[in-house]
Amino acid sequence: MHKHTWLLMLVCTFGSTGGWAADGDLSTSGKFDQTSGEALFHQVCQGCHMPQAQGASGAGAYPPLAANAKLAAKVYPVFMVSSGQGGMPGFKDYMSDQQIADVVNYVRSHFGNAFADSVTLEDVRSVTQR
Repeated sequence: MHKHTWLLMLVCTFGSTGGWAADGDLSTSGKFDQTSGEALFHQVCQGCHMPQAQGASGAGAYPPLAANAKLAAKVYPVFMVSSGQGGMPGFKDYMSDQQIADVVNYVRSHFGNAFADSVTLEDVRSVTQR
């Protein structure tokens, strides 16, 4: 199955409106239109990781992001969001480097996570190599 088809099925299956523009129309750019980390989390990530980032299991295993020590190394979540691994799709074709930084910073500062260092645009670019 083509990776774009798989991603669309994943987003639609979990009821997220990830590729939808703020006004409810489908994004014509092929990219997510949300501009804040919080909006990106709610529109893209919570479909699998759940609204409070508690994770889920069932048809698949979705690790919790809440109070997750793996997020301490800021390059790890940047890599996961941009490139994916295992059942996690990569989003670097659908999010800008700034959007990746924003959503990672949001998760690293919410849900019981309080990491003091922020992900910068340069951190993301070092992983995505754009």
